[in-house]
Amino acid sequence: MTSTGSVATSWLRPIAAGTAPSFTRSGQVVHPSRRLSELVQGRPPGVTGNQWSTAIRESFDQVVCAADSGRPVFAVAFAPPAAPGSPARRAERMTSTVCAGVGLPVLRIESATLRGADHARRLVEYVIDARAYAGGTGPEGGEVVGFRDIVGRLPDGRSGPVNDLGALARAAAVEAYVERRLADPIVRGLHACWTDGPAEGWAWVEVRPGRCLVERVQLFAQRLSCGVAPGRLAEDLAAVAVGERLRGLDAAEPPLVDRDELRGQIRRLADRRDELDGGFAFDHLCAD
Repeated sequence: MTSTGSVATSWLRPIAAGTAPSFTRSGQVVHPSRRLSELVQGRPPGVTGNQWSTAIRESFDQVVCAADSGRPVFAVAFAPPAAPGSPARRAERMTSTVCAGVGLPVLRIESATLRGADHARRLVEYVIDARAYAGGTGPEGGEVVGFRDIVGRLPDGRSGPVNDLGALARAAAVEAYVERRLADPIVRGLHACWTDGPAEGWAWVEVRPGRCLVERVQLFAQRLSCGVAPGRLAEDLAAVAVGERLRGLDAAEPPLVDRDELRGQIRRLADRRDELDGGFAFDHLCAD
């Protein structure tokens, strides 16, 4: 398939109305498991044949479309971490180039634990709601509480941020601590945003004295506003990943990181402060 027609023509192909979506939310329809080839109708200028042939084979876990036109609004993909220079990283880079060329915003989550089949729908619902909330507020409304900071009743009965995706994981950690399966009840974390790069979120909980279960998530918001700060969203997703690992704690203890090594990793991150967009934020490493 090659580029045809006017450069003003949209390169995005509407998903047919007869194709049943997985769900609808806030006036948008969401379709699961779509290849990029299903969403585009031509190769845009500036995209090479190699980039095109590689990218159109890539899949997204969820594609959000406008209800009236069926045209894609943004796509979400989960993937395991890829090493620099690896075939997976090269394919991701080519896909990003093609998506930029056709005007498709993409939210890509890289995690060793989170999977699209289990977590993509909840994330899509969250981002749709956050974007709608952010779009419905304006300066004339005065000071407005951000979507992530709305306070309400949490699953464990306490009051706190109800739009924290990691709330269930945090409640599970407290329960595990009460049952003496954890050394500390608090899921701690940090987030950072790399200049011209992804947002990165870390979350950890102390399973044994001085030994921590650590999860890291990278979030690539490519031409997409998530309705919340990408760094905070990445950190919350890392907390979700911790919660997934805690579910299997009784069956087998996961690999743990020495607390001093974790401190060293954070110090090394701090040493790269000049590469970060706005520095980074984190909780205390452990309870005193």
